[in-house]
Amino acid sequence: MTLGTIFLSETCGTAILLLLGAGVVANNILPKNKGNGTGFLMVNWGWGIAVFAGVLVAYKSGGHLNPAVTLGVAASGAKEFVPGIPVDAASIFTYIGAQMLGAFIGAVLAWLAYKKQFDGDAPDGFKLGVFSTGPEVRSYGWNVVTEALGTFVLVFVVLAAGHWGDSATKTPGGLGWLGALGVALLIVGIGASLGGPTGYAINPARDLGPRIAHAVLPIPNKGSSDWAYSWVPVVGPIIGGVVAGLAAGVLLPK
Repeated sequence: MTLGTIFLSETCGTAILLLLGAGVVANNILPKNKGNGTGFLMVNWGWGIAVFAGVLVAYKSGGHLNPAVTLGVAASGAKEFVPGIPVDAASIFTYIGAQMLGAFIGAVLAWLAYKKQFDGDAPDGFKLGVFSTGPEVRSYGWNVVTEALGTFVLVFVVLAAGHWGDSATKTPGGLGWLGALGVALLIVGIGASLGGPTGYAINPARDLGPRIAHAVLPIPNKGSSDWAYSWVPVVGPIIGGVVAGLAAGVLLPK
């Protein structure tokens, strides 16, 4: 296993994540779509399945797809991300760089899939909403709290799931791809429970990479990329992920 393999794996997985995740939002909120108006719960399920697909594709790297997950694993005291890849500065930057690139690529692919809808009449906020999140009530401090809590749940539960099948708990292992299904259901649950205030980015790459894509793509009447808010879905998830990793090191016995 090499860092090059990790980079390619995370890039491909995160691109699939954003293609499907941004796609379900576009289908739901842009006019002249078969899925227009199907609602937030459909978006939750779409993102859950997007994570499921992305994790399966990124099997070589462990399917982080999210800097908050990478940093949470590091904070938990893990020695390796996957066999042969130690937790160090080089591997952390490799994961995060790949996640950012993959998120950008996936967002561009989603734009291509919905090109005619983006070219048509739609509020500029809807067009931005396909790419990145935004709060229903803008209160930066509380928006950070919401994002941190949602990400804490994600990372803490993912780290807990990693103990299934280990020698300490003697629980049954061998779940294979069903482990990815568990993460997908967790994403649906977080969205349904905690996603309302901010749209639950819970992933810095998922929000920042597509926001950059929105800024550079030739989308008619796209409006602002809302850079004033852009730090919230970066800082909140990083806080939540790192705290979850630290808590897992204490509360989740090995």
